Amino acid sequence: MISRLVKYAISLTAILTLFACTQKVPYRIEGKLTNLGEAEFYAVFENENGCFVDTVMSKPNGSFSIEQKNGDYRSVTLFFENKSFWRCVFLEAGKKIKISGDAEYPALLRVKGGDRMNEQISDLRAMSVSLWKEKTDLAREISRKQSDPIEEADLMAKLTNVEHQLEEIAVDYIKNNPDEPASLALIQYFFTDPDDTRGVDELLAVISPRLRNHYLYKALEEYSVKAKRTSLGAEAPMFKVKDIFGKEVDMSQLHDEYILLAFTHSWIPADEAEKFYLAPIVYQHKSDSLEVIVLTLDNDAKEIRKIAEQDTLQWNIVADSASQVALLLDLYNVSELPRYYLIDKDKKILLKTENNMEVRDSLDDLFVK
Repeated sequence: MISRLVKYAISLTAILTLFACTQKVPYRIEGKLTNLGEAEFYAVFENENGCFVDTVMSKPNGSFSIEQKNGDYRSVTLFFENKSFWRCVFLEAGKKIKISGDAEYPALLRVKGGDRMNEQISDLRAMSVSLWKEKTDLAREISRKQSDPIEEADLMAKLTNVEHQLEEIAVDYIKNNPDEPASLALIQYFFTDPDDTRGVDELLAVISPRLRNHYLYKALEEYSVKAKRTSLGAEAPMFKVKDIFGKEVDMSQLHDEYILLAFTHSWIPADEAEKFYLAPIVYQHKSDSLEVIVLTLDNDAKEIRKIAEQDTLQWNIVADSASQVALLLDLYNVSELPRYYLIDKDKKILLKTENNMEVRDSLDDLFVK
């Protein structure tokens, strides 16, 4: 479940930061929330240059105030419960926003002011309160049941059913309101999937021509193009980077080899989960025509080099020095970690997945006779 949340958060930021407003006017948000489990929560302002994270301290009565004077922003995302749940708020320079409601159900918070999409979305969600509450309750329960695969699977099935009902409500709204900006926000929330752009493409086709200059419409169009770039069967984007030993890694020069790109969180001893999964793959296929390239968000190449030199396996690791891995995350449209891409000898994408077992099965099909 956590990976699903991260996936949405990354996709949200990627879309909303494609187009930023141009005025430099303060943004002010005020509110009063009930059931704030912790006095502290986070406000993440997004724009084309990245994001600004503000720690918000609420008062004992649940009231809070946020002011951002620097930067040009289209949205701010409020994160609650250790960033497990959130609510996106659309900004409009110079317009104050007021937020109220139960912090246990951020999706149902009442948002007034700012961009008019806020009130449109609040009104729509108010008509399906029970579904939104069930969705949130199921997500919490799933996070507590991760040690019980059977019960977790049952809860996931229930969550999928609830999400499907909410998607149907969203589609109905979009088709009946093709000229409302909130329809674009609904497409962004429900249908941005880096592995399947059909939902975005089909629904953008029903949007009124007068909204086609809206920043969200343009951003969703670009998102679709970007996602198709790494679809199955597409030619893998080429890159040239330096590994942790300073050796050049040039994908275009890897001939007659399959390539496995493994995007990971970390490669340090405190978090070696990906190494645990990848080591048997590297060992089993070391004599096959397979090049495994690990791309880690760690930026300390020296520390990773020490670890690699002590290993009996030879690793091909690229660290995030000079943000080179961050650029590849964008190039390959990576929305969650870990993420694996299996590329064939013709440089076509055979597989993209977060599931290491799926990687092993695919490699066995290729190499194990």
